[in-house]
This record gives sequence, structure tokens and C-alpha cells, in this order.
Amino acid sequence: MVKAGAASSVVPLAACASNEGQRFSSLAAAQEAVTKLAASGIPKSDTAFSWAQTLNHLAQSIEYSMTGFPESKSRLFQKTAGAAAFQVFAWRGQMTHSLSEPIPGAPALDRGSDPKQGMERLVAAIAAFRNWPGGLKPHFAYGELDKASYELAHAMHIANHVSEFKA
Repeated sequence: MVKAGAASSVVPLAACASNEGQRFSSLAAAQEAVTKLAASGIPKSDTAFSWAQTLNHLAQSIEYSMTGFPESKSRLFQKTAGAAAFQVFAWRGQMTHSLSEPIPGAPALDRGSDPKQGMERLVAAIAAFRNWPGGLKPHFAYGELDKASYELAHAMHIANHVSEFKA
């Protein structure tokens, strides 16, 4: 299990990210599911973010895990409530969070952006993450995560957002 406030290489009980039937065992599986959904046209949802905004939001999160988040919760929050939240999500294999909240400090997402460019950005972010040779930056809320835990966090994040879209 992921130790609160510390990096961990232990795989959580729920090794697959899921949300309402979505199951992603890795970023590769998440990418495959998103690609299939995107191939059906522009998926529809009642969420605040458009499909393109969602793709860009997901890419931002992955990019920031490598470059650093623009704003973060306090270290105390990350080591307590943030670490506990991630542990619960990892144990459940499912993340639930507001699907309309931007990443703190991130540039605004353009509702009219091109979904194809959003998909390309997400695919590029996933590839960059998989090939990332260096250390990862602390998550703005969860704090320090090792690569396996970050991959699970990203897969759960994608599952949570994508589950709200239908072809």
C-alpha cells in the first residue's frame, strides 16, 4: 500500500483504475480506451469540460507530474489529507473528484480547442511520462509519488473523466 506522504513502489490492492465500468491497468490501457472513444467522433457529455478541454486537462496533469505543478497544497496537506485521499483511491482503484475543477494555477482550457490536437497532446504526454528518465515532481495534492503510483493516479484520473463521455 502507498505510505502516506511518501513514495512507494508497492502496487495497491486494486491494480486497475476504474470508474463505472472503466478499467485501466496502465496508461497504455487508458490511452487505448480514449483512442477508441475518440475514433467514434466527438464524444458527448454533460460535464463542464468539453471533450477537447478534458483531453487537454488530462495531458496537463501528466505533463505537470514531470515538470512540476504551477500551484500546490501545503506540504502538511500533502502529507496528511492528500496522501490519505490517494491511499483510499489506490485501495479502491477508483478516483472521484470534481470534473469541472481545473488544475490549480494551470492556464485556462479553451472550450473551443480542437479535439484532435487535445488527443495528440494527451498521447504525447503519456509517451513522455513512460520514457521520463528523471524524478517526478510532487503531485499538487497527493505529494511525493513514485512512478508506479503516479501511473495509477493518472490512469484513475483518465478513467474518472472518460467515464462521463459517450460516443
